Amino acid sequence: MTPQYEQRMQADLNEIRRKLRKVAGLVENQVKDTVQSLIGWDKDLANNVILGDRQVNRRIKEINYLCHAFIIRHAPSAGHLRFASAVLRLNVALERIGDYAGTIGREVLRLTVRPPESVTRDVEVIAQQAGHALGEALTAFFEEDVERALQTHEGLVRPVDVTLKTVLDHLVELANDRVVPLQDSFALVRINNLLKRVAEQADNISEQAIFAITGGERDPRIFRILFVGEENNRASQMAEAYAEKAFPESGRYSSVGVSPAGALDPVLIEFMDEQGMDVSHKRPSPIEGLGEPAQPYHVIVALEDGVLEDIAEVPFRTIVLEWSIDIPKGFSKDVLEDLYKMVAVRVQDLMKTLAGPDAH
Repeated sequence: MTPQYEQRMQADLNEIRRKLRKVAGLVENQVKDTVQSLIGWDKDLANNVILGDRQVNRRIKEINYLCHAFIIRHAPSAGHLRFASAVLRLNVALERIGDYAGTIGREVLRLTVRPPESVTRDVEVIAQQAGHALGEALTAFFEEDVERALQTHEGLVRPVDVTLKTVLDHLVELANDRVVPLQDSFALVRINNLLKRVAEQADNISEQAIFAITGGERDPRIFRILFVGEENNRASQMAEAYAEKAFPESGRYSSVGVSPAGALDPVLIEFMDEQGMDVSHKRPSPIEGLGEPAQPYHVIVALEDGVLEDIAEVPFRTIVLEWSIDIPKGFSKDVLEDLYKMVAVRVQDLMKTLAGPDAH
């Protein structure tokens, strides 16, 4: 590659970076302004945010054109190609965040009365958390800082979920007490959910930063899954043991019972041993608090009818599934074989849905 050609390529890259920084700054300001329009009860500012979304979209469209032109003109490879690809995906995240800001502005305009100060304080807290995650993710991208990108994913996005649950609980209380009009409470719920989505897009941006810098992705997600049964003495134990054997690298598995038995049935232990799984050291475990542990479950699976009623509180982002497994009670070999086959198929489907067809 000649020095002149290298200079032209670098000039094009610098132009993309310059315009990308500009639009990223606009999007960050859109989020700040739309929140301020609520806190300051400034409907003119809300309207300006809505109008400003058009400018964001125009600038993103221009950057997309520059990226496509860069790829066609220079046929880049390795790092330059990764950068252009990452910018195109980053633009998707920025455009969505701009849309969220505009939608929040529209919700502010729909409010019938100024929200109580306690509500705006809640919104301000979640907005600060989401805005900080967004700022750190963008900084990681522009400064090519892998460590910062990883910290954004691991330490800045999840706190938004915890805050959101508290905020929504507070809104429900205020709506029940008629402190906030019902129509306004729906708008405020949507505003807070949109701010959570800003944090989720920040997570996506941090992933694009890692890809642009290293060409790799974050470590594959390890899913935490809880199987719940009545006595934790049959299907739930099977599901845990089978998942550990078939998908050891894709998840961490536990099982509990609503009314746990004193010990595993010896027939079950023998049957599972025949399938190549040692559960002799296992004991039925009770359901304990599932509120918001440091590492919440990604999925909770109920394997018997009615057990969900005994789960008092589920973490905000946890998915709850109920598998209807119509197998007779008891521990005969035929019953256990039918139950095992059905549980194994369900676990396979779940893990391939979560971790992809190559889950292992």
